[in-house]
Amino acid sequence: MPDIGPRPPSLLALPSHLTSQVARFGHRLLEEALGSRGVPLAHHAILTALEDFGPMSQQRLAAALDLDKSHLVGRIDRLERAGLAARTRDPDDRRRHRVTLTPKGAALLAELRLAAAASQERFLAPLNAKERGTFNALLRRLLAASDESRRSM
Repeated sequence: MPDIGPRPPSLLALPSHLTSQVARFGHRLLEEALGSRGVPLAHHAILTALEDFGPMSQQRLAAALDLDKSHLVGRIDRLERAGLAARTRDPDDRRRHRVTLTPKGAALLAELRLAAAASQERFLAPLNAKERGTFNALLRRLLAASDESRRSM
């Protein structure tokens, strides 16, 4: 176990530092849960977006996940090779590709959902149900402000 010494009080006074540190912990737990099933966090995010939004262009998928399009292509290639997603020409614009969740991808995602939920339960264990709701609502509000800030850039 790594030695975790006292944290600098000046950093603990910065909410952005706190959220970064807590997010690293949450990501680590989720990565462990998904990784034990051979699925990287980024692949889980892509499959989840496809399930939530349905077939979509690579460009729209990249925007939904806040990923660089150049990073997305290789990940979709790997998902296609595994039979978890399919890429086809968009019938409305033959220059674009649409990415679709396959039945195999949907089945895997159902299994991953249980693993992800267990990891999030562990992540939020220090909070009671009311605190979890408040925490999630506050994070969503901050995320909305972040999205709005990025749109106005």
